[in-house]
Order: sequence, then structure tokens, then C-alpha cells
Amino acid sequence: MAIKPETLKLLEQLEEKYTAIGQDVETHLEGLLYSEPITYWDYIQTDALLNLQIQRTTLPDEMVFIMYHQINELLFKMILWEIEQVAHNEHITASFFSSKLMRISRYFDMLTSSFSIMQEGMEVEQYMKFRTTLTPASGFQSALYRKIEFASTDLINLIDARFRDTIDRNTPYEHALEHLYWQAAGKDYKTGKKSYLLSSFEEKYKNEFIAFTQEYNTINLYAKFKELPKEVKEDDALRKAMRHYDHTVNITWVLAHYNAARYYLSGGNKNTEVEEATGGSDWTKYMHPKYQRRIFFPELWTEQELKNWGHNV
Repeated sequence: MAIKPETLKLLEQLEEKYTAIGQDVETHLEGLLYSEPITYWDYIQTDALLNLQIQRTTLPDEMVFIMYHQINELLFKMILWEIEQVAHNEHITASFFSSKLMRISRYFDMLTSSFSIMQEGMEVEQYMKFRTTLTPASGFQSALYRKIEFASTDLINLIDARFRDTIDRNTPYEHALEHLYWQAAGKDYKTGKKSYLLSSFEEKYKNEFIAFTQEYNTINLYAKFKELPKEVKEDDALRKAMRHYDHTVNITWVLAHYNAARYYLSGGNKNTEVEEATGGSDWTKYMHPKYQRRIFFPELWTEQELKNWGHNV
């Protein structure tokens, strides 16, 4: 049987590919004789994925809570994947940068809208019962979300507003991490004492965070923007995309999270005094944007906008 010209062309391309990496193309072709066709469940690893939901109680809505947060972590991983492509690209165009930022913003739009799904998808009574079994765990301890912040802006913009004047680029990373805005969720700055929520989180991830912040010190999204040629930095679509991302992450999504937490911790009653979060964090002081003023790209906002950040929402 004669080999079709297009098949011969593919064989030539395969020969070039494998020769370039020192491999024998015939060995790889022979391997195809014994390989099985891929299936959806093998490719997506559905069996493994669907066996990761382990309840700690008999309350059915706990399953909703578990899956919801696992989906969040997968979206965080998608976001970091997009940021990484910008951070390690040495020849960024305005259109490439803008498209990646808008893609990331759409992921955060999904995260934002999902809070209403969770709020209507769990009975408050069930949540108030199973939440006690989660102590001292907390969504505060999402390492991927912290990495998104580190990869989005200069570290100084994540420092607690009270200490920014005392920290600069010459400050050791470890010292800077001790003054990040989210330390306020579990640290008494007068005594230096940390809650178990915070100390266990740092024990698990501190070294990893230090290495990550060092890696992204000069290649985070804001750093990449500031290095662009003037004409690229002034691209209207890019500036709109950056402002949209900044506002989406640090105001829209954060407030949706804040309001969902407040709904459940108040037992579904707005007039009820709000309880502590599961990890015992002072979540209102570190989560609401008007307190810590988390802003990834301060250069892109007017003085008035910076002053009123998180106040008019």
C-alpha cells in the first residue's frame, strides 16, 4: 500500500523532532503499536479528582463547602499559570499582556459570582454546625492565593499600610513577610504573638513564600509593566485591563468574599453580631479593602482613587 504524501511529510517532521532530542523515531513509532487510546477519564484523572472530597461530619452541605473550595484552588492554579506566562516572557506586547490580564480577570469574575452560589447552596444551620469541626483551618491559609498576590505586584504593595514607610527593597524578605497585610489576621503587633492559624501556615509555607517572592521580585506583573517602553505602557487597552484586574481582585472579589463570610458568621442575620472565623482570625480588619488598601498597580490610579480605595462600595 502506497504511503500518502501527507503521511510521508508527517514522518519527516517526526524524524526531525526526535533527531533534535537524540531519540530514535522508529522506537517511538513502534511504541504506538502497543499504546491504548486515551480516554476522557484517564486524561482528566476523574477517578482521582472525585475521590478527594473527604467529609469530617455527617452534614450533607459540608460536601458543598469542600468542593467549592477545591474548585477555588483549581482556579487559583489557572490564574498562576497565566501570570507565569507573562512573568517569564521577555518580549511582551500590549495585546499579549492585555489578553492575559483579561483572561485572569474572567477567572476572578467566576470566583466572585460563585459566592452567591455557595451562599444559596448551603444551609446556614448546617454550616454553623460543621464549621466547628474545621477549626483551626481557614481559607486564609490558601498558599496559591498568596502566590497570586506576590506574582501580581511589588512586595511593598502587600505590606501592612502601617509599616510601609519602614520597608524598602533593601529589607530582608523574611522581615518584609513579617509585615504583610494578612499578618493582621493572626498577629498581635504589640507582643509579636501569633495565632495557631498564622504560625501553622508559616511553618508550612514560609520558606516557599520567601523563595517565590525572590523569584518574582523583578518579574511580577507590576514590575513587568514598569519595564515596558513608554508607548506600550500608554496603550489604552492595556491600562484598562490592568485597572480592571486590580479592581476585580482587590475590591470586587474581596468584598464578595467578605460579604459571604459575614452572612454565614452572622448566622444569616445581618443584625446579629458576627462571630470569629474558623481559624480565629480578625478577618474584617485584614479582608476589607478600605483597611489594608491592597492595590497592585498604584501608578495607574489617580490620587483621589487611591485615597478612596474600598470606601465607596
